Amino acid sequence: MNENQLDTSNKFNPISINGPRHYSTSLIAGAVAGTVVDIALFPLDTLKTRLQSQYGFIQSGGFRGIYKGLTPTIIGAPFTAGLFFGTYDGFKNLFPSVSNNTAPLVHLCAGIVGEVVCCTTKVPIEIVKQRRQASPNQESILKIIRNAYANEGVFGFYRGYWTTVMRDVPFSMLQLPIWEYLKKEYRIFTGKPLTTLEVALCGSISGGIAAALTTPIDVTKTQIMLANSAVDQNFSIVFKNIYKKKGLNGLFAGFLPRVVLIMIGGALFFGVYEKTCREIEDKNKNII
Repeated sequence: MNENQLDTSNKFNPISINGPRHYSTSLIAGAVAGTVVDIALFPLDTLKTRLQSQYGFIQSGGFRGIYKGLTPTIIGAPFTAGLFFGTYDGFKNLFPSVSNNTAPLVHLCAGIVGEVVCCTTKVPIEIVKQRRQASPNQESILKIIRNAYANEGVFGFYRGYWTTVMRDVPFSMLQLPIWEYLKKEYRIFTGKPLTTLEVALCGSISGGIAAALTTPIDVTKTQIMLANSAVDQNFSIVFKNIYKKKGLNGLFAGFLPRVVLIMIGGALFFGVYEKTCREIEDKNKNII
């Protein structure tokens, strides 16, 4: 019986293409992948943020200074991505063997838990980064941090937390089950384990689909984070205001760079993550 027959006839299949992964492996690999992707794609992220800004693309900086805000990204990326994948794979490890019908639910729940946890570090970094990227007054990072704390205290660094969760949870609910599904179906189709490149391709496709569908939430989140005051931070109010002023074009501002960014980022992120995991696992086998 070949691998194709095994996959289609066995009711229970491992939900990871390489079996359960140790929490530390996922944590380290996620940190490496997040850092690589965020640095490599930072200019595109800057352009996307400025396109979504309520100040307008030109006033927010246009094509000038596209690496503004890189420092907080470099500092925060390892923590954010590491926490996400450590939590995601850790949750999946609680269910080592599930039915094909149940697996998407496990992936969906793992993504939700991972996003809620990683947003505790992601949101403060995003606030500082995006205000630096789109600051009409060219404010420094230290000034942005001081102003946020002076105006709202610690809570100033968590403005838009639930909006970010509302954006990233639906994104993960779409991306991760699709990613896992594509990996499983491709493995069944080829009859052999996926290469790192194939894992990356699945990540790119799933990321593009999720990015396209969640752009309006991302635009709303960006404008809440960029606002200079705590007034009108309600998600539905900001969402409606964007639609009233600019219609669907406003809600889908930055659509193309966002989708392109996340498709490229998905390929890099999942590819680097998978490659790093395999390197760590190979070294651990050699040590044993």
